[in-house]
Amino acid sequence: MAGGFLKRGQSLDRFVPAHRVMSSSPSFASSPAPLSPSECSISGRGSVDEEEVVAAPLPPLQGKRTLSRNHGSRAAPKNVGMPSEMDLMKERFAKLLLGEDMSGTGKGVSSALALSNSITNLAASVFGEQRRLEPMSDDRRMRWKRELDWILSVTDHIVEFVPLQQECQDGTTMEVMGTQLRKDILTNIPALRKLDAMLLGYLDNFKEEQEFWYVSKDAGESENGDAPRDGDKWWIPKVRVPSEGLSDHSRKWLQHQKDLVGQVLKAAMAMNADVLTQMEIPEEYLESLPKNGRESLGDSIYRTITDEHFDPNELLNSVDLSTEHKIVDLKDRIEASVVIWQRKLSNKLYWGPGVSLDKREQFEERAQTVLLILKHRFPGSGQSSLDISKIQCNKDVGFAILESYSRSLESLAFAVLSRIEDVLYADNLAQDQRRSKSKKRSSLEDIPESFVVDDAEAGSARAGGSLNWEELEDRSLNSGGAKLRKVPRIRSRKCMNVEKIETCVVVDQ
Repeated sequence: MAGGFLKRGQSLDRFVPAHRVMSSSPSFASSPAPLSPSECSISGRGSVDEEEVVAAPLPPLQGKRTLSRNHGSRAAPKNVGMPSEMDLMKERFAKLLLGEDMSGTGKGVSSALALSNSITNLAASVFGEQRRLEPMSDDRRMRWKRELDWILSVTDHIVEFVPLQQECQDGTTMEVMGTQLRKDILTNIPALRKLDAMLLGYLDNFKEEQEFWYVSKDAGESENGDAPRDGDKWWIPKVRVPSEGLSDHSRKWLQHQKDLVGQVLKAAMAMNADVLTQMEIPEEYLESLPKNGRESLGDSIYRTITDEHFDPNELLNSVDLSTEHKIVDLKDRIEASVVIWQRKLSNKLYWGPGVSLDKREQFEERAQTVLLILKHRFPGSGQSSLDISKIQCNKDVGFAILESYSRSLESLAFAVLSRIEDVLYADNLAQDQRRSKSKKRSSLEDIPESFVVDDAEAGSARAGGSLNWEELEDRSLNSGGAKLRKVPRIRSRKCMNVEKIETCVVVDQ
């Protein structure tokens, strides 16, 4: 009985017909022709003699053979183009989901801190190059808006349940629970976007040609001139103005821009402070606090705050605030004392002998007033230890986005405000130099008539008396003339031997 079964140890080649030669055509699409019974003569054992089997030749290769990467060869290069917007978004959110831990072991930061760091790093890379008063480039502006929209899209899903009115088919209304954006997200995100657009619009106002310009770092001394901030912030380009200073119109316009940016800075600072206030104080920070406010503030500052007559400006003027490190240190000490006093007030803990509840609240309010003035007087100073601790330990995604977004706008507004102040400072230097050069020895003809001393006054001066300079100054003011910086002095000793003195006035330079 002829059989076509394959026994153990036999290969599939036994089913290949003997003396059959494959076509040399490189095409493998055509199937082989069916075998005839005479060509496939199978013995009773169901096997074909191995000597009768002729190996078929392999088809010739067309072109070069491309091996896979497993064989050590390089695959054919693909056409690599610019990454699409979808690819960039996938990469950004993949890193956010990993929590800044590329190993994937779960040791990354929380989602709130990852989003906060993402906005902070984006603002630093985009706004860090804003060192001049000029419009932001289109590439950086597009990148800021695109990636910020990606991150802020998370807030579209931060919702809360609210009662809503739903109308039924029969015309009746019923109250149901629906979802809407959280109140702080619903209020603050549009406000922050408005501040963002205002700041970028203020930068666009400097696209026209201005009366000031910037010099490069490699410029000579003649080109650099007396530019401000020679040693501080050396990476910022130096600003120059004309030798006679800015025109009145340009000076007023710059001052107006400074006021506008200052309003944006105050609004961003207020929103950032409000969000930080709503964050919970971490337990790690509470454990590191001293036992009482006196130990945190020091004896001198504590006595000033608890004194009967308190002046916050006098306290700040008595403290050394020459460096940023000292400013941040004072903020840390005041904030620590405020937290200690607030905990004692809330828990009704022991404060001290003879200290009433009203006094406790008064001391806590005074410390907060000093802290608020300190933040507004030095808006560009670093964050305090309490703020850093709140940001790192915060778990609320909404608070993290609002805080980092407002802090980024605050930094940008402060940078623009500093650049405007650099231009105004250079203008003041140019005006002072012009005034010093214009000072020259004046003649008798240049002296106003109200300052001409008559014979009676000269006689009194000759007799050893002195002129009443206050009357001369009042006379100049009453006559409508400008008040002089230095009142002219009369030399009376040189006129002692002169019998008749018409006018004896000598003006010193």
